[in-house]
Amino acid sequence: MSTLPQHPSEGTERERASLVVARVARALAAAGVEAPRAEAEQLAAYVLAVPRGRLALADGFGPAQRDRLDALVARRVAREPLQHLVGAAGFRHLELAVGPGVFVPRPETELLAGWGIDRARRLAAPLVVDLCSGSGAIALAVAQEVPSARVVAVERSPAALAWLRRNAAARAGAGDRPIEVVVADVTDPELLADLAGRVDVLLCNPPYVPRSVVVPPEVAGHDPDEAVFGGADGLDVIRPVVARAATLLRPGGAIGVEHDDTHAAAVPALLAGDGRYERVAEHRDLAGRPRWATASRRADGRHADPGAAWQTDSS
Repeated sequence: MSTLPQHPSEGTERERASLVVARVARALAAAGVEAPRAEAEQLAAYVLAVPRGRLALADGFGPAQRDRLDALVARRVAREPLQHLVGAAGFRHLELAVGPGVFVPRPETELLAGWGIDRARRLAAPLVVDLCSGSGAIALAVAQEVPSARVVAVERSPAALAWLRRNAAARAGAGDRPIEVVVADVTDPELLADLAGRVDVLLCNPPYVPRSVVVPPEVAGHDPDEAVFGGADGLDVIRPVVARAATLLRPGGAIGVEHDDTHAAAVPALLAGDGRYERVAEHRDLAGRPRWATASRRADGRHADPGAAWQTDSS
């Protein structure tokens, strides 16, 4: 049965895109999709193989195209992620291939990536590490926007690694500086031992959702569990990352870690309590939620008294 309200019989005539988009948007809204109009336009543009901004100029939908769109809408109504349906996710200036087995990058993470890019641009030839790389979103954004950077992406999941390598190959083929992919567990106390004391910028979007949190169906049914949940309190991966990063970073090097919005105090406290960081700061996303924390490796390379002060930031 069709997911969309039935359109009038039109033989082989094409139906205007605006009418189709309106019908799709109503179906998505009824299913509880948060941005039904925007997603309807994206699905329609995907089926017609035109940019979303040119939908109004498209020839419209023939019967075969309507059937194809109807099938995609049925999957979206069942809460399969839009990015899986179209096979790609936008991230900063990139379009990344995504699908089953890899975490779909979110707009919130673009802020963390941007912070890291700004820090890396201050250096002539920075060494940047992306932990829990997944699709490669952060690593590839840095490589594209800071061509002088050496970028190392770390991932352990075989399924995610397939997407990471696919995206890395595509970006290298497009002319971006190739990144280095390392297969490793970021909680390994010997992680990247050959880079100890040499990393300029370390970025990480780890699994951080507390296990008891109920996540949206797009996440629960499709994002890999190991890329979403970070143990009972959501900090099982962040704790060892904070500790290992202090060894990997050079004096004055910077760390940025994304976290759950319930971790506004916990993650900065971990950084401050480690004793090897200074200038600990908490940052908010575009919706005003606490989303990522940053710090610098103490310039003197020493431990400070735990519990150093930290600040919030609206960026």
